[in-house]
Amino acid sequence: MSNASDTSPVPATPSPAPKSYVVHAQVIGVLTLLSRILGMARESVAAGVFGAGVAWSAFTVAFTVPNLFRKLFGEGALSAAFIPLYAGAIRDEESSGTGPANAFAAASVSLLTVILIALTIVGELILWGVVALTDLRPDQLLTIKLTAIMLPYVLLICGTAFLSGILQVHRKFALPAFAPVLLNVIHIGVMVVGAWLLQLRATTNQAETIARQTTLVYWLAYFVLIAGVLQIVMLVPSLRATGFRFRWFGNFWTPPVKKMLLMSVPVALSAGVLQCSVLIDKGLSVFLSQGVDASGQVITSFSFLGHDVLYPMQAGAVARLGWAQFLYQFPLGVFAIALATAIFPSLSAEAMNKDRTQFRKSLNHGIEATLFEGIAASVGLILVARPAIRLLFEHGSFTPADTELVYRSTIFYAAGIWAFSLQQILNRAYYALHDTKTPLYMSIVVLVVNTAVEVPLVFMTSLGEAGMAAGTLVSFSLQVLWMLWMLDRRVGGIGLGRLFKQSLKMLTAAALMAGACLGVQRLPFYPTGTNNAASVMQLFILMALGAGVYIGACALMGVHLLSAFRRNRK
Repeated sequence: MSNASDTSPVPATPSPAPKSYVVHAQVIGVLTLLSRILGMARESVAAGVFGAGVAWSAFTVAFTVPNLFRKLFGEGALSAAFIPLYAGAIRDEESSGTGPANAFAAASVSLLTVILIALTIVGELILWGVVALTDLRPDQLLTIKLTAIMLPYVLLICGTAFLSGILQVHRKFALPAFAPVLLNVIHIGVMVVGAWLLQLRATTNQAETIARQTTLVYWLAYFVLIAGVLQIVMLVPSLRATGFRFRWFGNFWTPPVKKMLLMSVPVALSAGVLQCSVLIDKGLSVFLSQGVDASGQVITSFSFLGHDVLYPMQAGAVARLGWAQFLYQFPLGVFAIALATAIFPSLSAEAMNKDRTQFRKSLNHGIEATLFEGIAASVGLILVARPAIRLLFEHGSFTPADTELVYRSTIFYAAGIWAFSLQQILNRAYYALHDTKTPLYMSIVVLVVNTAVEVPLVFMTSLGEAGMAAGTLVSFSLQVLWMLWMLDRRVGGIGLGRLFKQSLKMLTAAALMAGACLGVQRLPFYPTGTNNAASVMQLFILMALGAGVYIGACALMGVHLLSAFRRNRK
């Protein structure tokens, strides 16, 4: 890491001529795919080592907290406001040879550091107060302790995300996309080695198993901090190559930083509302699911106003919902987030022009590409969910009963992949237009609708924990449709009529894909077992057949998206 005293001015290296965002999306997608594959391996190892037990459920919730701050600061409010301003400063330097781009970037990083250190201290005090003043179940107490250990990771992961934004403006996408690989590798290594050292498979006593698993998640929490340091160190050489220099705690209260903060307020509120929604979901999962006492006995009810009330969700709901979310986030991260990340700098630059023809064209291509991938991923994941869950998770402490519960939640999450994907690019389109208020209003709508839908479903239907996924599906679908309609009006039309026709073709192709995959399952040669070999064959057949039918049907109906993107690369 650069020495804090190194404050000599270094001219920013001019960014290379921009390539098509599709090329960048492919680079990000490949590296994100590598990270997601390792993430899949991580979750598979965790399922075998911990199952849907107390320790992994506690770790899942605790690790959510720093990731929420990453989305709020590192990839959210400050980053969304910073990238358009920094891109403009870089463009001014390239055209005139002057400009305070590096000073602005360094001041922004210093400001972020101060904010996050303060939040970490306040957060630790709050957690200490919760432990001291409340009577918690053992599994809830473990969640609080793990959160306290990993809370400093907020500074590390947000710093990594923000510094990655600097590199993305300079069209350096590869290393930021590769950084998460480190965390996954460390997670896998700690779990495998830790399970061997603690001899987890050698114990059959439930209380002893929980004790050893608890020891292992403590180790895992400490190694999260080590991974965070390594992720930042990994970015430093590329940052220096762009001309960026760290200037810790210097004069960060500059006019450009003030402007960034003013732009960040609505985004922060929007992201805060959205992350509040995530926390509500996690909180409901923790406090409405069955717990386990110190002896390993399941706690099935709680007292409310003098009455015993049954928990509506089974023990381990937090962990199972986490695995269901991982399954739908896999295609989301590989395709949608990669595309949205790659297109954002281009949209930010094109939105500055008085003639927004190119902005509308890029946005139209981005939305069409997102729908092309999102619709296929939604239907495809529904079709392959059960064999995928068996193959990835059903071993060790993960039971067939867990498979069915994860499957039920995955179906609802999968049905919303197109909406989750579209939200990524729509939010960035609004931010590129310096409109940070609309995403805020939409986040409030999502919070209200999500809570209003999922709570009755959890308590009043047989869905149980799957009701949480159903609420997410409804709220996000409504949000993106509304945002799409308003954006069309805002920029004078983005070709909604054409997008609607193309979407109908994609939906038809997806229906044909579903029909072909359901049909092949009735043929004599289709493997019907539940072992790993059968699951691999089922996945191979369904994925190969589904992809072939979908792409072929789209091509026959005139959805020539891939050829259009090849032309954009020239």
